[in-house]
Amino acid sequence: MLNYVLTCCSTADMPYDYFSKKDIPFVSFHYILDGKEYPDDLGQTMSFEEFYSRIAAGAMPTTSQVNVGQYIDFFEPFLKEKKDILHISFSSGLSGSYNSATIAREELLSKYPDRKIFIVDSLGASLGYGLLVDMAADMRDNGANIEEVYTFIEEKKLNIHHWFFSTDLTHYKRGGRISATSATVGSLLNICPLLNVNHEGKLTPCKKIRGKKRVMEEIVHMMESHGEAGVNYSGKCFISNSACYEDARKVADLIEKKFTLLNGPVMINSIGTVIGSHTGPGTVALFFLGDKRE
Repeated sequence: MLNYVLTCCSTADMPYDYFSKKDIPFVSFHYILDGKEYPDDLGQTMSFEEFYSRIAAGAMPTTSQVNVGQYIDFFEPFLKEKKDILHISFSSGLSGSYNSATIAREELLSKYPDRKIFIVDSLGASLGYGLLVDMAADMRDNGANIEEVYTFIEEKKLNIHHWFFSTDLTHYKRGGRISATSATVGSLLNICPLLNVNHEGKLTPCKKIRGKKRVMEEIVHMMESHGEAGVNYSGKCFISNSACYEDARKVADLIEKKFTLLNGPVMINSIGTVIGSHTGPGTVALFFLGDKRE
């Protein structure tokens, strides 16, 4: 019997039932909406529908990462049960949570020197981060030990591509991420920015594309250009969205038509409340395995 636990943060954005069925405990980030704090618990405390409708009505949520003390409280019960820990953390390029987890690790190892705690910086977000966790879970379920899983996902994490676009620039303007002028011009010209997460786990603007249809075609082209084996890609493909399921479904349909060897249908899930606090509604994100992000 494997004597370790695989854990992650809520910002992996997998369905709540997935973590339950796969026995993957997660630690929650938090967000504040209209003066009240909520856990980022994958739609359990507040539904995604309510969350995004409140943002569309003008609410501006703020977020907080998992701190050292919260990580210690999260990890320690497993150590008391004499279990080792493999924790996959949210990207260090987007949050300080990885640093907090490593500090917690050092403090706990001084108290539990006979245990092992591995911390992985996913350099990913949302379902790209979730895809890495899923790969680790598959290895664990096939009997791999903690060192084997850790080594494998460290080697593969930069092969997970994150491409996304937004059809609604309102929240980017409200949050100060783009100027009011850029938002106005972009909306008038029907500009849909295409972005990715780079090799440092940071958000990077790539192209400004005019029209939703064209940006959907371009994001599928990115999978064809960068995915393992091109159109013969046979891995898993995930899509997350912020209150725009129909757009996500259209992208999934394009992918399932072009990539006929996919490992199962495209999984579509919601962008969670913490990442969604920064994107607002209207974002579609595509994740797949491909060449190294460099």
